[in-house]
Formats: sequence, structure tokens, C-alpha cells
Amino acid sequence: MIILEIKNLIKKFEGIYAVNNLSLQFRKGQIIGIIGPNGSGKTTLINLLTGILEIDSGEVIINEGITISKIQPYQVSFFGLTRTFQNVRLFEQMSVLDNILVVLTERNIFASLFERHSEYHYKIAKDILQKVNLWEKRNQLALNLSYGQRKLLEIARALAMKAEIYFFDEPFAGLFAAMREVVFEIIQELKQNGKTIVLVEHDIGLIRNLCDYVFVMDEGKLLAEGKPEEVLEKREVIEAYLGE
Repeated sequence: MIILEIKNLIKKFEGIYAVNNLSLQFRKGQIIGIIGPNGSGKTTLINLLTGILEIDSGEVIINEGITISKIQPYQVSFFGLTRTFQNVRLFEQMSVLDNILVVLTERNIFASLFERHSEYHYKIAKDILQKVNLWEKRNQLALNLSYGQRKLLEIARALAMKAEIYFFDEPFAGLFAAMREVVFEIIQELKQNGKTIVLVEHDIGLIRNLCDYVFVMDEGKLLAEGKPEEVLEKREVIEAYLGE
């Protein structure tokens, strides 16, 4: 089943194409890698699909039925989408626990704080934070976490969204081995639960070990697609991405 499709997607900055007439299909329940050299349009694509940037032209089709030409940030969760960022975005002056509860209560930030002791929400938040090894840090301000812990907290917030499609933008970057293993297991578990994961990643080893399918972008266009073991051996991919 095609859970997400983009047709002829275009985004330009000052006349320069960041995404150039791009068409892709994402199958439900797969881990899909998006790779390419710096500046190839990977993060721009994710930003377009999650409402951070406005689409210049083209269509996005969700669940083989909902066609949209513009996605607003507030609509992302409605469409079953969630994401993480290269540069972690958290509520810095809130505790680790409240960063999760804000998402779980599905209300505005201030109203959600009044529900932070709800037994139902508290249990879910605890389970999620234990999954990313941050339960012991629950009362600390997000601002005071280490870089790796902050990334794990952002991933935990994405898990709290209970989405169908998870966009992870370089979730392994800068993490120690133990933290990388946690993220690896989370992504695999999401797949086992039937979720779709779109992974922007530079680590080719992770792409080989995790992904079912890979799209290679270069200068905003699709350079190649297919199974990792096939795509990563193509000369044009090696030349563009590996610089050989």
C-alpha cells in the first residue's frame, strides 16, 4: 500500500531549485532512507512534507486518497505525520516529563500543563521516557540535558504523537554507541508495529542495516531508488554521494 506519494514537487529559493519536480512513493510499513550529498534537498523535502516550508507547486497524496497542495504545521498530526529535526527543537524551560505531556494531552501548551498528573497520560509518558532511558531525568529542564539526551527526548516526543509516518532527520548524528542502539531499536520497533519511517541519514552502514528502500537525491532531483544493496552499488550514486 502506498501511504504517501508526492507528484512533481517543486521548491525554489531565490530562483534556485531545492526540490526540482520530484515524484516519490512511500510504502506503508517500510523504513525508507533518503540519502544524498549535502545540499541535495533531503531536509527541504521533509520540511515541505511537514508544513515547515510552503510547497511552490506539486501534490502530496496521503493514504491513497487525501490530495493536498499545501500542508500547514497544525495539520501534520491530523494527517498522521510527525518528525524530528537536525537541530533539536524542545520546550527548553519545561521539564523532560512536561515535554512529553504537552504532546500527549493534545492541547495548547499552557492548558496541557494542568493535566500533567493525569494517571493515563502519566503512565504513557513514563513508558516512553523509559524506552529512551530518560525517566530518571524526568524532572530536569530540557535545557539542562546533554546533546544526546536532547535528541532522545525529541524522538520520545515523536513517539508520543502515535503517528503513522515518522520523519527522522539524522537521528543518529552525534550520539554515543549506546544511544545509537536505543534509536536503532526504536526505529525497528516502529516498523514491527506497522508504522512507516522516513530516515534522512549520512551513515551508509545504518542505511544498509535498517532500510527496506532508499531514495537518492542530488540537486533536488531523484538520482536513484531501490533496495539499499542495489542502489548503493550504482556508479552514479557512488560518484554523487561518496565522491568517488
